[in-house]
Amino acid sequence: MPMLTQGARYTSATSIGLAEGWSLERLTPPSRLFGANGLRTGPDGRIYVAQVTGSQISALDVVTGALETISAKGGEIIAPDDVAFDSRGNLYATEVMDGRVSMRGADGRTRLLRDDLPCANGITVHQDRLFINECRIGGRLMELDPNGGAPRVLLEDMAMPNAMEVGPDGLLYYPLMGTNDIWRIHPDGGEPERVVGDLGVPDSVKFDSEGWIVSTQVGTGEVLRINPRSGERTVLASLTPGLDNCTFVGDRLFVSSFTGQITEILSGGETRTTLPGGLNWPLDLTVGDDGSLYVADGTFFYLLRPGGGLETLGMLFTPGYPGFIRGVTSVGGGEFIVTTSGGQVSRFRPASSESEVLADGLDQLYGVAVAPGGAVVAAEFGTGRLLSIRSGNVEELAVGLNEPLGVAFGPGGSCLVSESGAGRIVEVTASGVDTVVDGLDKPQGILVLDGQLHIVDVGSKSLISVDLETKVRHTLARDLPVGAPPGVTPKPLRGLPPFSGPQGPFAGIAAGPDGTLYVSADAEGSVLAFRKAG
Repeated sequence: MPMLTQGARYTSATSIGLAEGWSLERLTPPSRLFGANGLRTGPDGRIYVAQVTGSQISALDVVTGALETISAKGGEIIAPDDVAFDSRGNLYATEVMDGRVSMRGADGRTRLLRDDLPCANGITVHQDRLFINECRIGGRLMELDPNGGAPRVLLEDMAMPNAMEVGPDGLLYYPLMGTNDIWRIHPDGGEPERVVGDLGVPDSVKFDSEGWIVSTQVGTGEVLRINPRSGERTVLASLTPGLDNCTFVGDRLFVSSFTGQITEILSGGETRTTLPGGLNWPLDLTVGDDGSLYVADGTFFYLLRPGGGLETLGMLFTPGYPGFIRGVTSVGGGEFIVTTSGGQVSRFRPASSESEVLADGLDQLYGVAVAPGGAVVAAEFGTGRLLSIRSGNVEELAVGLNEPLGVAFGPGGSCLVSESGAGRIVEVTASGVDTVVDGLDKPQGILVLDGQLHIVDVGSKSLISVDLETKVRHTLARDLPVGAPPGVTPKPLRGLPPFSGPQGPFAGIAAGPDGTLYVSADAEGSVLAFRKAG
């Protein structure tokens, strides 16, 4: 299949400049999508893919493999979760993080319909009537007037409804993730009826040519075919947890995944990958005491063994998962300290599916490290603080920092913090804050190794090394696929409670036992390994 040509994603052909004596390896291939959420077959026969964290909509031709950006990152549609079409070819999209619904006309122009629908998610059009729901506890199901009139509420106090569809019987079918079942109601209103329950956390409903329900299960990774009259069910395929939606192109069935993978479901439980998945939004990295690399990918936590592929250790809907993971550091024995976009610092044990909250209610946490004395230190971006957590107590180590992101400990136990808003690295001591390195653009991940401070400067798209004694600096790599791609100004992602708080970028860095430097290339969804000869 051809590589992406869109401006909102780097490609594997991106030229990265290296300092003499350094080599580069991509440990994971660039992802072609920023995850894959809502799916809908358009009037042109292509599959339209809504990508929440990617904040864009793409169209996939399943015959040629061509992928075209329809609404680009940084454009007027923000964090789209689901899409639908009317008979005139107008595209409607729910913008789940901003509580909006927009219409992209067949003429290519975008118009905002509503901005007061918290967690707007599932959307469908039936006989040119537009229906949406809100994927939240206490959510609503309603019909919207595309001309701006007041919504008509069909149901309230719903337990996280999601992608829905009108069946051949003219009833509107919708899954409830919070109660693990599928319901239906007449589009004009009335009493809802439960169709089937005890599922695998259903998050979509579509219909095949015989009028049976097809539903993806985000919790179990199953694709189910369900008789809407009897509730009888058949497992069409068993994939991995994280499935999000499905659509038919003729009689061919395709399903989406948080990873960005699009899979065709064949007969007899067989599947075929239409578009490979990968990392959705790699953030922080850490190396365990076994020498393996671990990747925080928000909704997923991965192990990346030397010479191997990604192994899923946990995801948002598995037991004990701490939440949308942003910062991570290994503390040995298969345990990790993580920060989440929901404002928690937690101890995570993926092997036993356990997590323990160490601190809660914080504002946009990012980098995390463990001090020589055992205290957990984390950067709180939202308030500009550096925090120390020990035995349930939270202490301020520094306040008034300008967008702190990365945290590392230097020689002698000194604590270093990247101030992305100030373009510098500072040392935090009991007596105050001192500048260690300045003149940077937008530093994020930092790492100290053998007296060298390594910095991922997202603004200049460079990997920089600074000798902590002499302050001599060298650029080890330039033109890195980190941060926003050239010409793109991303819109803020406000998050999706209870799954996540505000989501922002963070290009992390870690080092292996042999001195290999690992960088999360968040702009292309890959992990990069930099090695120095000898």
